[in-house]
Amino acid sequence: MKKFEEKTIESKEIFKGKIITLQEDIVELPNGKTSKREIIKHPGAVAVIALTEEGKIVMVEQYRKALERSIVEIPAGKLEPGEDPYDSAMRELEEETSYTCGALEHLISFYTSPGFADELVHLYLAKDVVLKENARPADEDEFVEMLHLSLEEAQEYVLHQKIYDAKTAYAVQYLLIQKLQGKR
Repeated sequence: MKKFEEKTIESKEIFKGKIITLQEDIVELPNGKTSKREIIKHPGAVAVIALTEEGKIVMVEQYRKALERSIVEIPAGKLEPGEDPYDSAMRELEEETSYTCGALEHLISFYTSPGFADELVHLYLAKDVVLKENARPADEDEFVEMLHLSLEEAQEYVLHQKIYDAKTAYAVQYLLIQKLQGKR
């Protein structure tokens, strides 16, 4: 038995959408009592830290309906069924920014909201970033504006909540740590 494991007694699908599924589970707690859990199943996602030759971070600004506002983010997107995260990261970088890269380095994978969702984001660092002619077009329901921010500007965006999501704040902190360690 896993530490503090909650054994699923019953699982019921409540909603199945284009991207997510919501299920309600009845679980047995470690003390023998039962409880309900609402869980969002998500296919996973990728995010890419891309730096230009000048050391600027490639970002996109887009409207996020769940927040009812626009925020600035690193390029990112959901995994397609059966898609390798590396391939997805290359695709998302190109679709959202028209940049491509020589290689991607996987930095870390992390859960965004483990209290209620299983979404796992794979974070990559793009190497040898260049603008690509005839890049793949963005998704037809996606409207983004590209920005190039210095690390200092990105930190200001975090402080003023223009950068307001975990993956992008994580990316900015990663770059800051690298800079403080003399690696960037």
